[in-house]
This record gives sequence, C-alpha cells and structure tokens, in this order.
Amino acid sequence: MLEVWFCTFVDSVMYKKTFSSQDCLNGEFVRVGPNPKFSPVAGYHWFDGDGMIHGIRIKDGKATYVSRYVKTSKLKQEEYFGGSKFMKIGDLKGLFGLFSVYMQILRGKLKVLDLTYGTGTANTALVYHHGKLLALSEGDKPYVVKVLEDGDLQTLGMLDYDKRLTHSFTAHPKVDPFTGEMFTFGYSQTPPYITYRVISKEGVMDDPVPITIPEPIMMHDFAITENYAIFLDLPLYFRPKEMVKDKKLIFTFDQTKKARFGILPRYSKNELLIKWFELPNCFIFHNANAWEEGDEVVLITCRLQNPDLDQVNGEVKEKLDNFSNELYEMRFNLKTGIASQKKLSESAVDFPRVNESYTGRKQRYVYGTTLNSIAKVTGIVKFDLHAEPEDGKTKIEVGGNVVGLFDLGPRRFGSEAVFVPRQPGTTVEEDDGYLIFFVHDETTGKSAVNVIDAKTMSSDPVAVVDLPKRVPYGFHAFFVTEDQLQELAKL
Repeated sequence: MLEVWFCTFVDSVMYKKTFSSQDCLNGEFVRVGPNPKFSPVAGYHWFDGDGMIHGIRIKDGKATYVSRYVKTSKLKQEEYFGGSKFMKIGDLKGLFGLFSVYMQILRGKLKVLDLTYGTGTANTALVYHHGKLLALSEGDKPYVVKVLEDGDLQTLGMLDYDKRLTHSFTAHPKVDPFTGEMFTFGYSQTPPYITYRVISKEGVMDDPVPITIPEPIMMHDFAITENYAIFLDLPLYFRPKEMVKDKKLIFTFDQTKKARFGILPRYSKNELLIKWFELPNCFIFHNANAWEEGDEVVLITCRLQNPDLDQVNGEVKEKLDNFSNELYEMRFNLKTGIASQKKLSESAVDFPRVNESYTGRKQRYVYGTTLNSIAKVTGIVKFDLHAEPEDGKTKIEVGGNVVGLFDLGPRRFGSEAVFVPRQPGTTVEEDDGYLIFFVHDETTGKSAVNVIDAKTMSSDPVAVVDLPKRVPYGFHAFFVTEDQLQELAKL
C-alpha cells in the first residue's frame, strides 16, 4: 500500500489517501470538455464552451490535480475583449443565427477578429500521436498541449502539419497501434464535404483525399480496420435555410433518408475504390471499433435514433424526448454489397471504449457509459461480444452479453471511462487492466476520480481520489502513459 498525496494547483489543498498503486497507472488521466469562460450572446449549447482539460497526474502513488483552459485563438481574443465575440452553435438558430454568421464574417473583414487561426474551442477530445498530445474540436485544427512533469498543462499552439492541413480536423482520429499511423478526416459546408487524411508515424500528413457525398453533414466519428477506413454519411444535414425558416439549429436531422456507410482502402490516393452501403435511418456519434472478418467489415457502434441537437440547447431539460442510443453490430459484405445490423444492448449507452491495443482489429470487450433520460452518465457497463444479448431485457443490466455493471449510485454522475491496460499489447488478456473516470455527486457537490478493475467490474473501486473542487461534466478522456509523458517533455 502506498500513500497517495493529492494537491491542486488551483486551491493549494492537499489530500492523502492510500491504495495499491500499479506501475501502469503512472501517467496522467486527462479529460476535456466545454467550460464557457464568458456568457454566450444568445443561448448555451452542450457543444459550445471553451475547452478545459482536467488532469490527474499519478506517479509512484502520488496524485496531482490540475485544470487549465486550452489557449485557443478564440479564447485569447475573447479574453482581450472581456466577453463573447465569436459565433457559437447556440447562436445558430432562426434569424439571429443568420445575423450571427454575417456579424462574424464582417468582424473578420474589418480585422476586429482574427480568423486566421480558426474559431474552434478544442473542447471535445484528446489524442496522442508523434510525441504530441492534441486537444481537438471538429470545427478547427488541433492544439498541441504539453504535460509538464508535475502534471501541469501548457498550450503550445495550433498544429497545421507544416501548412498541409487547410481544413477542419475530426475530434476522433484513429491511431493504429501496430503501424503508429494516425487516420483522420474533416467535414465542411462547402465541397468537398469530407476530406480524408493519413498521417505517418513520423507526423507527416499525406495529400488530401476528397470524399464525395450529396450534401454537407455533421460527421462526428469514423473507424478504421487493418485495411480500410469507414466513413459515415448520416442524415444530420447542414441546412441554413431551415435554420431561418423553421427557427431550428443549423444542423437538421432528416428522418426520410437512409444511413450510408462508405468503405475505402485506407491508403487510397483517391475515392475511386470506395464502396457505399445503406442501412435504416439513424445517426452515430461514437464508434467503439471495427475489424475485418473474411469478406465482411464489422463495425461496433452506438446507434442513435432521431437525434435532435435542439434538445441540448439552452437550459438542461428534465428529459430528452425519444432519446434512444443502443450498442449495435453492423456488417458490410464487400463481395455481395449487402449490409446488416444487430442490436447488442438496450438504451441508453454511449462513449464506447475498448482496449486500444486492438484498434482496427477484432476485440472481445466494449466498455460504455449508461445514460439516464437527460444523457447523464449513471454507470459503466462492460459488454462481451462473444456472448449474445439476453432476450426480454428492457434496460441495461447484467446478463447475456452484459458481463459487468458499475453503478455510480443516486445523484452521482460520471464521465467517459478510459481503459488502462496492465500491460500494453495483444499478447496478454484483453480486459486485464483498469477503468478510470471522473464522478460528481450532485447531493454533496463534490467530485472524485474513480479507478475500477476492468476485468471483474467489482463494485469496490481500486481507488477513489476525492477532489477539492467541482469538476464540470465534459466529453472525452485519454490516459497519457509515463513513456508518452517523457516524450512530451521534449517539446
């Protein structure tokens, strides 16, 4: 048993706890989310807010907490003005949305705002590649964040890959653990609506590969296998006319359209070899993983029925109407052109994660978050893809392919859980490791970091580190290993 000292750069509070610290937990657990520094002009939206990273540095049984804003171009300019100046998603509704668009264009032309370095918030996700930790939001380029030895966080600036990146960059790129390459894309409101890129292990970005689709969409995630990239042409469309006419947000879901999936050999220099498949209408925010089985490409994903971004606009509602998000297996036969799908869970589950040593390869276990009616995280669920779903279920509970469920308890809500393997690679047991995540207790107002056993999913945590301040709810998380921290120190 080791003593764990907790201190925060913000409040100078120290907390001591004992638990058995494993070497694999040496590193820094980081999670980013939207924390608006200034009040918006119109209304709040879950996707708005400046990116703030909350980190827990763990080393030799000592834990240090830090929270820092990602110093984006947008944030630095608004800090200079002392208030909101850039257009936000929550602004893009009705005539005011159109006015907001024109105002930002005008401010840019008059040099009131500098749009040269983008308008993004870096509030969505984090990834490590080529010795750099990147803070991401899909409307902008990545920001490089340095993690100091003591765990503190420092924004180094925007990354444009020697000016080769001229478009937006997804919040969910995929790093192949076998080749070290990173695969990414960006979407746009003007053709080409999707642009695919491959970045070498050495950090060199290949030439763009335009992907042709009929209309501009929101494409939040994609997937890779050993040989293919999978693109999601789903009917959440960019439609400014409907924004003005129907007083909707600028992205509108069309329930009359099919869901389309494009599969392209991942080193293609153009889109000529892409094969498109259709499945029933749906939307997908997050994929778990994908792999190849014979003639088929298999995608494990969280399938959302009838998304409405307007429901997460403004004040938090007591219930999201018709909210249904379920784990699915989708199969695309490259030989026959037939697509099929199978439901693997009841609603609602999201933020699926796997042991990332298996990215693009067949894996057995998926770890997801269970959600309540307003999409707050109520627990962590473990799925076994070798087992079949249990018939007659109306909610997510242990049985069938649900082999573990960690319930957070009443009025306690969490975040995405990241899998930390006890040993890296695919030669050890896939689920031998830990899950680490933030928890907030709305009764006491206190927050904590939980570490649980990913193999047993025991209700008794391996460790709980109480924090002296509230950690707001956020989006995606990442665990930076000790080896990766040593690489970051060279920046």
